[in-house]
Amino acid sequence: MKRTGPTNEHLKQIVVELREHGIKSKEKLWLRVAKELSRSTRSRRAVNISRINRYTKKGDIVLVPGKVLASGELNHPVEVAAWQFSDGAKDKIKKAKGKVLTLKDVMKFKARKVKLIG
Repeated sequence: MKRTGPTNEHLKQIVVELREHGIKSKEKLWLRVAKELSRSTRSRRAVNISRINRYTKKGDIVLVPGKVLASGELNHPVEVAAWQFSDGAKDKIKKAKGKVLTLKDVMKFKARKVKLIG
């Protein structure tokens, strides 16, 4: 049987860093995100802006272990970190005065402050 999972070298590196950070900090969030990103491309999460809007409030830090898509509207500023963003999703986040973060950026925060949506 053929092994599934990421073939992108950059993604593999991020998964390794997430695992190491999770073990070192003893926070299960980072291990969970590493596991989610290790899935095959078809099994990875895809979250629309409307879901982020529904489950967050102003100033939240959101982590999506997959891709953020542009369907819906964002009414308040949030910081969103994900593996990938559609161009429309980036525009809507910035239009709402939010921030688009990388996965390395979000590892600097405490796990308690980060909401996992996916």
